[in-house]
Amino acid sequence: MIKDILKDAETRMHGAIHSLSDSLATIRTGRASPALVEKLPVEYYGSPTPLMQLASISIPEPRSIMIKPFDPSTIKEIERAIRVSDLGLNPNNDGKAIHLNLPPLTEERRRDLVKHMHARLEESRVAIRNIRRDLHNDLRDFEKEKLITEDEMRRGEEDLQKLTDRFIEDVNAHGQTKEKEIMEV
Repeated sequence: MIKDILKDAETRMHGAIHSLSDSLATIRTGRASPALVEKLPVEYYGSPTPLMQLASISIPEPRSIMIKPFDPSTIKEIERAIRVSDLGLNPNNDGKAIHLNLPPLTEERRRDLVKHMHARLEESRVAIRNIRRDLHNDLRDFEKEKLITEDEMRRGEEDLQKLTDRFIEDVNAHGQTKEKEIMEV
């Protein structure tokens, strides 16, 4: 029973880390990356659709992104989605493709991005701690219902805390890596 709880905790914490990775990929660094725009919601026939489903995204140069829509009629909607996003990029349209040139980040903008990144890291830490809290409460309930002994509950709490610490370290490692990328000139 405790193994099931720990396995559930690990699965849910992996989900939090995966969500964090996806979130950090959308934060702009000095280098072009398809992850910056691939999940950008574009209004397509009345519903928001991720850009990666509407166009091919490539990196022709280190500081530019080329978006080639599968359907040329969607080019205006894609441009609009890029303009209203918080990326701060200005799309250039040549009629067949959209080119995004990534200007070098200013020191002030880098610091803002790092603050934004730290907020996302803290959200992930809170999510992981909430998972720990929920499963810790489940352990206590099992102990109250006499499904597990007090010793088993203590061991389960210790294992759950070790698992939580491991995932918090993983969040911190993701943050340090991304901060280096952002601050790199």
